[in-house]
Amino acid sequence: MLKQHLSQRLLQKLSPQQIQLMKLLQIPTAILDQRIKEELEQNPALEEGNDYEEEPENFETSNDTPESDGEYDQEVKDYDSSEPAEENPTTDFEEYLNNYLEDDTASYKYKADDYTGEMEEQKSVPFAVESTFHDHLERQIGLLKLKGEDQYKIALQIVGSIDDDGYLRREPSAIIDDLVFAQNIDTNEKEIISILQMIQAFDPPGVGARNLQECLLIQIRAKIKIESKKVKLKILKLSETVLQNYFEEFTKKHYTKMQRSLGISESQLKSAIDEILKLNPKPSSGYVDPISFNSVIGHYIVPDFTVTNRDGELELTVNSKNAPDLKINDHYLDMLRNYNDHKKVGSNGKKEKEAVMFIKQKIESAKWFIDAIRQRQDTLYRTMYSIMQFQKEYFLTGDQKKIKPMILKDLADITGLDISTVSRVANSKFVQTEYGTKRLKEFFSESLQTEEGDEVSTLEVKKILSEMITGESKRKPLSDEKLKELLLRKGYNIARRTIAKYREQLNIPVARLRKELV
Repeated sequence: MLKQHLSQRLLQKLSPQQIQLMKLLQIPTAILDQRIKEELEQNPALEEGNDYEEEPENFETSNDTPESDGEYDQEVKDYDSSEPAEENPTTDFEEYLNNYLEDDTASYKYKADDYTGEMEEQKSVPFAVESTFHDHLERQIGLLKLKGEDQYKIALQIVGSIDDDGYLRREPSAIIDDLVFAQNIDTNEKEIISILQMIQAFDPPGVGARNLQECLLIQIRAKIKIESKKVKLKILKLSETVLQNYFEEFTKKHYTKMQRSLGISESQLKSAIDEILKLNPKPSSGYVDPISFNSVIGHYIVPDFTVTNRDGELELTVNSKNAPDLKINDHYLDMLRNYNDHKKVGSNGKKEKEAVMFIKQKIESAKWFIDAIRQRQDTLYRTMYSIMQFQKEYFLTGDQKKIKPMILKDLADITGLDISTVSRVANSKFVQTEYGTKRLKEFFSESLQTEEGDEVSTLEVKKILSEMITGESKRKPLSDEKLKELLLRKGYNIARRTIAKYREQLNIPVARLRKELV
């Protein structure tokens, strides 16, 4: 028996241009040029250049409200609209062609807008990389007194198992298995440990250690071997004793317990700890792997915006260095004109019409992309301008305490954009100020009410909390409960658990671990 039922579903349909805009908004300026190059390779109707005779729009501004045309406002509203986008009715191809060719090319912006005016040329800084960390270790294997080719291969295997931090975190049994299956070398744990001890004498000191304690011990013992002064030698041996027998107490900063157990004065313990703090917990530091190095420098920060203080007036500039001028390929436009001329005399065939349909598709795609780039710049500008006005006191003074509570909805109400659009803009975007390069997310924070009833940003509270901890006594650091009392005196009624949460967000350890011998 057949059963029928009725159901309703709400669907969202986005146009290709809207999808492009969503994707482009999330792209940071550093990789925007890569996305444009991809589009240039895929669409032959799109090319770099500027044949637009009018002056480019200048988006350097002070405190004037940014202007936007009604067309753009409508596009932004449609961008996140839950209503399905209506498709344009199919027009006659011949009518489209005639209307297209009659349009003045200059009336449509076939180029991406320039928001910056004069920009300094992009400079590349060369980096010198001599060798990798593992290359440095392998060269030292030749200095060892090894018995035969097998031990040389064992040493190579051990060096290859050392990680990028300089530690050997693999078990000897795993290295033995690798040698058996890969090199057909039969060895034992005793031989592995013996060769490892030789490698631990390599430069830099501490390499090949299996944990932090062993790494520091290797370094302190290397210092003891070359030290000639008796006073300094005594301190170094005391440091070795601390690392050897009181490592857990040292990491937990139980200084009183160590002092009592060792039977030494506080100044002696401090001298020993100072020597330990001079050691390097990461032996590989100073050596650069070209592969990882290139991957790092490929993600350098390129500010998307620049805010400048001109005698108390803020100027905003959108970085469009990585967004070159784009236009429709003139050759493709000429092909359309030739088709139209041949059509008038009736010399066009089926193949010519198919070719022109392909050209029409590519031109439309190019127009969509150019307009999406323009809308991206417009949306970025409007959002950053609102942030600049909202946080004007900070941009003028650089005082983090001046940052006001601000959430995505606040900007959405000001700009008229959807919250999701503002979120896409704020994600992975940076602004260059006179006080450093800041991530846009740093300007967003929840509000907190003071004893007087005023609303302040949580960033302000974190700043005050950080200053309190910085100025505390290192002998007797402030506990979370004490920090709560001090903040209450300043008018901030915050729970101890909230203070602990803010402290963890600032990467500040608990009071016990902040204790130092002064």
